[in-house]
Amino acid sequence: MTASLPLTIPSTTDDVWSVSQLSASVKRLLEGHPMPLWVRGEVVQCKVWSSGHWYFTLRDKKTQVRCCLFGLNAARAGKPPADGTEVYVLGRPGLYEEKGEFQLVVSRILPTSAVGMKQQELERVKALLQQDGLFDPARKRRLPSYASTIALVTSRDGAAVHDVVTVTRKRWPCARLLVVAAKVQGEGAVEDLVRALRLVNRLPGVDLCIVGRGGGAREDLAAFNSEAVCRALAAVRVPTISAVGHEIDISLTDLVADVRAATPSAAAELAVADRRDVLRLIDDLSVRLASGLTGRTRLVAERLARAADRLHGRAEAALDLRRNQVERLAAQLEALSPLKVLGRGYAVPIAPDGRVLKRQAEFVRDERFQLRVVDGTIDARVES
Repeated sequence: MTASLPLTIPSTTDDVWSVSQLSASVKRLLEGHPMPLWVRGEVVQCKVWSSGHWYFTLRDKKTQVRCCLFGLNAARAGKPPADGTEVYVLGRPGLYEEKGEFQLVVSRILPTSAVGMKQQELERVKALLQQDGLFDPARKRRLPSYASTIALVTSRDGAAVHDVVTVTRKRWPCARLLVVAAKVQGEGAVEDLVRALRLVNRLPGVDLCIVGRGGGAREDLAAFNSEAVCRALAAVRVPTISAVGHEIDISLTDLVADVRAATPSAAAELAVADRRDVLRLIDDLSVRLASGLTGRTRLVAERLARAADRLHGRAEAALDLRRNQVERLAAQLEALSPLKVLGRGYAVPIAPDGRVLKRQAEFVRDERFQLRVVDGTIDARVES
């Protein structure tokens, strides 16, 4: 005898779920998965809508699941895969509520054959660059402490330009930033990056070069793993920073550049000094210089005072010596002075032409002359 479960009719509508409630509940349950999943399968019935979205079915031998790849991620994926192409997709499980259909919301799609080939090419290029010494730490150059002109090789439309400009203006506003525009992904990106890096070598006054992009999926980094780009970067005449903006994966340009930065913002912080740190350094040096000058000035003043005392003493001694010599000479001159002789009662006859009459023969009868005495002259005449 088979037992059967009793069917109880709900007493109120609150005990009954609507289809929408059921779909929403299942969707929340599915989308609550914290991490995206890699799924391998075969693509069939891939349709590209005018919005840019891709809708396709992913299947294996036992089952299949509907998938959607939205516009931005679809544009990165490139050409839609043909029916029967085996691929890896990265996606999150979800539910299309209107139809109650389980689906996989895909963010990345890679052909399984391409994965191995790309990795092999990456390893080949890496081995060549390493053999030529482009990864050698000995060739790495130090970044300038105070770069005034910086070349930024990146896409003009990307977030890297905004990030670098913002950080540079905040830290070192006087720095000059030269944006050398180049494609950073897709067709022609390798050629564009090589051209831009070669152009940096022709720009006058450049102190530093930053090359990179503002993040992206792993396949978007292909240009930065190119041998041509890596060799062009190694040939840049000034120190270089690679800022690809993808912290999980390291590109080959990260290994070739003199310094690697995780993001363009981090590259800008490495490229320029922080004016606040510089001002603090200047203040510290000013205090140390003032203290040193004060001590040195005090020492010099003390030495000058001692030297002045010595000079003053020597000058006084020299003056005393000269004063004594002058006094002795004055005494000697005083003793030899004719006025001194006249003071003892003598007189000197002087002819009209100013000659001193020394002999009797020089006196002529009736000729006038003067007698010079101690306090003046007297007119006289020869009588006999």
